[in-house]
Amino acid sequence: MKKTKLKCILIDDSTVQRRAVAKIIKEHSKLDLINEYDNGVDAKNDIGSNIVDLIFLDIEMPGFNGFEFLESLEHKPQVILISGNPNYAMKAFDYDVTDYLQKPVDKTRFDVSIRKAINKYELENAEEIELEYIYVNSNLKKTKLFLNEILWIEAYGDYVKIISTDKKTLILSTMKAFAKQLPKDKFLRIHKSYTVNLEKIENFNGSTVEINEQVIPLSRHKKEALIKALVVIE
Repeated sequence: MKKTKLKCILIDDSTVQRRAVAKIIKEHSKLDLINEYDNGVDAKNDIGSNIVDLIFLDIEMPGFNGFEFLESLEHKPQVILISGNPNYAMKAFDYDVTDYLQKPVDKTRFDVSIRKAINKYELENAEEIELEYIYVNSNLKKTKLFLNEILWIEAYGDYVKIISTDKKTLILSTMKAFAKQLPKDKFLRIHKSYTVNLEKIENFNGSTVEINEQVIPLSRHKKEALIKALVVIE
């Protein structure tokens, strides 16, 4: 499968904050930071002449704030909004942004956001990217499952239930046996009864993981493995 690397720009009027976020972006193997801006006007003037997949955008900027910048764009790439004010979170998603990060940016939470962005990019460019898939035996026939569509896998007695974006598939298998078909860099068993698609994780804490607004238990001894797995590596 072709490796995805997103071309991105960063817009933040604070030099200190911009440098901090730029450092995290530059250290990420799936991101290519092509430019930085201290205001939305300059960014808007340049964005038309560059191919940009993802914008990291500060909300609170003088004169031309992040929301006004979004409203000014005719063709909007993916956007991850960044703000020190949590009160903007609900309004942010009215603009169909990929994610919302609060300052100071947490590295683990940042990696979750990038997985969302990459997943969305691959879905939107499915014709150009060779999607990975597996075949499983279900209802006495072979069924093709695209890995990118699997949300999580759940133990179900002598079966495993595969939860995808638009369907549920039941197959006769143990969790351990089925997991051998899955790429280890994309899926992780986080509980005796659950294996999750790392790219689908929206939030997590010490005891649960959230995927598609569903709360899934996380074993205490698996938390460290999850944090390591969410760090995107080459």
